[in-house]
Amino acid sequence: MGLNQFKLAKYALMLLPVFSLPASFTANGSDDNKTEAKSAPKAEVVITEHSIKLNGDKISYKAIAGETILKDDKGDPIASIFSISYLRTKVKDKRKRPVTFVFNGGPGSASLWLHMGLFGPQRVVLPSDASDDGAAPYSLVANEYSMLDESDLVFIDPVGTGFSRALGENKGEDFWGVKEDAKSIAEFMRRWLIEHGRWNSPKYLAGESYGTARAAALVDELQGGWTDISINGVMLISSILDFSHARYQPGNNQPYIGFLPTMAATAFYHNKVSEQDKALGLEVFVQQARDFAITDYALALLQGSRLDESTYASVRKRLARFTGLTENYLDRVNLRVSGSRYTKQLLRNQDLTVGRLDSRFTGVDYDSGGERSDNDPSGYGIDGAYTTAIHEYLYQDLDVKITRPFNVLSIDVNRGWNWNISGKQMHYVNVAPYLGKAQRENKDFRIFVANGYYDFATPFFATENTFADNGIDNARVTMTYYKAGHMMYIEPESLKQLAKDIRHFYHGKSDDTKG
Repeated sequence: MGLNQFKLAKYALMLLPVFSLPASFTANGSDDNKTEAKSAPKAEVVITEHSIKLNGDKISYKAIAGETILKDDKGDPIASIFSISYLRTKVKDKRKRPVTFVFNGGPGSASLWLHMGLFGPQRVVLPSDASDDGAAPYSLVANEYSMLDESDLVFIDPVGTGFSRALGENKGEDFWGVKEDAKSIAEFMRRWLIEHGRWNSPKYLAGESYGTARAAALVDELQGGWTDISINGVMLISSILDFSHARYQPGNNQPYIGFLPTMAATAFYHNKVSEQDKALGLEVFVQQARDFAITDYALALLQGSRLDESTYASVRKRLARFTGLTENYLDRVNLRVSGSRYTKQLLRNQDLTVGRLDSRFTGVDYDSGGERSDNDPSGYGIDGAYTTAIHEYLYQDLDVKITRPFNVLSIDVNRGWNWNISGKQMHYVNVAPYLGKAQRENKDFRIFVANGYYDFATPFFATENTFADNGIDNARVTMTYYKAGHMMYIEPESLKQLAKDIRHFYHGKSDDTKG
């Protein structure tokens, strides 16, 4: 698969650190030998050596794939976290070599998407035309866009995802929540830095989808106390930080505003706009949709029943222009089109539905008369390839021997998630202020945000609206856009540009941090 692999003797040993945590996940654990009466399960760990050619250079590295056993303050095992670390060998000064901790979202997803799609040394190849991935065999290739030349990489599967699990009498729910999740991952990171002697290396976080919310909560957990792990930067891929922008509920107009430019991009892609608008080009047409969404459309929604008939008619006509939907339909929904309705309605007359994660994809439902799509064609259009890829890679390339099920995306985790972040009941979670706070308290903290034009899961305009508020200094934020969806790296040109943009972000003020 394009890699020269030299396998070492397998290590079924407790090589990764065994955490000592109180039940509340405070950082000061106990290593007292008296607690070893209840020994933790053996952490299965495998180390292999590899090489890959990136940007004309041969990169030699070792891969550490295995479990880390977390313990409470009594020394009892509470969880096993599975991770894969890639460490470049023959590095002269590890203090200048960045390390990036990578995770996906869900909540409830393992880190295979960013691993096998963007950052890792191998990637799965999907059809370039946003068509279904079909069935095996799939193509895995050496990833010429891997970030291993820029940074060491640590892919983390939180409890309940991948091979990670709660142990003993503990339950997964103990780790499933905005704060609970951040505390456990923060402790994992702290001990990883000690184990590998990397406390003084540049540190980055990379998250996708809910993983961007995890990154923000994690930054607050890492930098919020005196035992401060300062972060150099976060990479937010398909960001969602303020969930009021994604919750369609009566009285909340934020999603209708934030989703409209994505509808415009989707209508443009599927040729549901006029020839005159098509001639404008995607970026100009989308910018006009932004301008309309944040001004006349937002004001119309705010006025509600106070909106006069003439203004209503004008807004309806312009809304039809940008969405590709009929004015009659927009009347029926009172000028408010949800993302789930839109993906079903846009191509209804063609008996097609469009994707949620990536609206370039189309699918066929059981019938065309329903309110919502049967399933997401941009989900089932890629999941077979990614699931196969991670299993083949784990067992054949990394020699992992764990045979319990690998949870790609756990519905149990997703449904069991605790969204309470303040001790009080909150309707919408908003972790964006954590990033503003991190900027104020860390002058070197930078933010990279990658947006897909065709993403109905985390729309780019909703992200822009979030970053326009919440105390964030946008002079230290890099916003990038790609003609793809939620996982923009599945589209070849977007992957190439995204990799280039991330490399530029790593370099920051200078190239001094490149190891």
